[in-house]
Amino acid sequence: MTHESSGTGGGFDVDRNVDVLVIGGGPAGVWAALAAVEKGCSVAIAEKGYLGTSGPFGIGANTGIYYAMPNDPEQRDTVVMARQPIAFGLSDPAWGYRVFDQSYARLDAMAKWGYAWPRNKDGKEDRSHVRGPTILHFLREVMLEKGVTILDHSPALELLVSDGAAAGARGVNKQKGGDWQVKAGAVVIATGGTAFLSGIAGDRTHTGDGYLLAAEAGAEFSGMEFTSQYHAAPTDTYLTRGAYRSGTGTYYDNAGNPTLEGRKMVQSIQATGGVWDQLDKTKDPEVQDLMRKQHSACFQYFSRKGIDPFNERYPVSFVLEGTFRAGGGIAIDDDLQTRVPGLFAAGDVTSREKLSGGGPPGGGPAAAWAFASGYIAGGSAAAFAAPVRDVASRRRITAVGKLGFRPARKPVITPDEVIRVVQEEMHPYDKNYWRNAASMQGSLDRFNHVWGEVSGHYGYAPQDTDKATARAKLRAREAVALLATSRWVYASALERTESRGLHRRTDYPDLDPAQAQHIISGGLDRPYVRRVPHLATLSLAEEALA
Repeated sequence: MTHESSGTGGGFDVDRNVDVLVIGGGPAGVWAALAAVEKGCSVAIAEKGYLGTSGPFGIGANTGIYYAMPNDPEQRDTVVMARQPIAFGLSDPAWGYRVFDQSYARLDAMAKWGYAWPRNKDGKEDRSHVRGPTILHFLREVMLEKGVTILDHSPALELLVSDGAAAGARGVNKQKGGDWQVKAGAVVIATGGTAFLSGIAGDRTHTGDGYLLAAEAGAEFSGMEFTSQYHAAPTDTYLTRGAYRSGTGTYYDNAGNPTLEGRKMVQSIQATGGVWDQLDKTKDPEVQDLMRKQHSACFQYFSRKGIDPFNERYPVSFVLEGTFRAGGGIAIDDDLQTRVPGLFAAGDVTSREKLSGGGPPGGGPAAAWAFASGYIAGGSAAAFAAPVRDVASRRRITAVGKLGFRPARKPVITPDEVIRVVQEEMHPYDKNYWRNAASMQGSLDRFNHVWGEVSGHYGYAPQDTDKATARAKLRAREAVALLATSRWVYASALERTESRGLHRRTDYPDLDPAQAQHIISGGLDRPYVRRVPHLATLSLAEEALA
């Protein structure tokens, strides 16, 4: 419909009133917007980059996706139950059926709208792999046709609330400068996870912004201890999308001994100084050619380096993916609503414990979760917004952003310095992959010290142009978001005195059956944690959180 760029008064370059505002333009955000508009809502979607080309999904060449065939009970059961052993007792199979059925329906909807699915050599459609850039481009056009307002290059910096309920957001345009405001009857946060700027594909726009927005409004988190996900990637690329080599090659340590991904890889790197990869299990030229076509981004790297990955070894790094491919995130109920009325969340920014428990969701389930949770959240947001449609634009609103908004030409600590501290505590294997109480408490003490500084004379440095100033404001908020997220991660990890799934403690190396509970965290100046029981069809109602 429109790409907003002109002002409408009120001190904002863009000032809109809609039924539903979606923050984040990845697959979860896009499906949230489409679900809301299907319910008759006016919808705006604010994306930090350009919707269709940013984030891990927007630049990924090929991503697997799980779905359950609606007329094949055996296949549905197999898809759902296959994930349960690596969920470590904290998932809900009912949510597996719900998510995979819904992801199938979303893929089917795309076909009905005219999306041309690739076909295999037998001429049949292949919906098991989704090509992020082409799908987001297609769905962008669908959204425009349906009247969704797209705000590109427009990160949200703070939420608006009215009488305790979400009522919109404010942000900046990082390409043109200036501020925007969108008032809404409901808000969906779909800003994705964060790898703490480890450098993996798509992480530059994913800095934990959605966590900070939600927490400032009063939302909580679940499973933030299940965020220590690392993945192998060709060194200097950080293309950690592993499907291109799954089952096709062998990892070797620096001494030439075969090794495996995961704990063995960390041990090999620490013991021998490095790890190498070779796609030496793939001998068929036709299969090799198919891999080159399906995973062009990865093979462009090999071409530039002059590497034949099928016949030569190349160095790999084991890189932090953080909450991108992990379990923890914003706590949600069965309607994808947070504990803040009118504030919904979807995709990687949410806790995926309902689907994957304490283990990694993997690429296929994660893609299914994004499609399904976005659609569910958007429909729920539409239902919430409908009764307040006539009064939403006239409500008294309050912006709830707290830190990083103050102009400060000489801050005590700069955003880049804050980010450096976070990375020094979150990236290393001996702090975040292998955890223990002393190390985590040391990291938390350092974080708390820095938090004290950002709570004082911290802010953005005003620049000579509107564009540069907008980016300075954004950077200040990104740093606070990363710092806050790190505190919730280690506070939750200290509380869980066992090893379970993506949470590995050297001082508590065994799984404790008595700790099959969820760790809820929250708070800004004083982070807190508490345990809630694992329930079948987990609901985060107040009585369950008491």
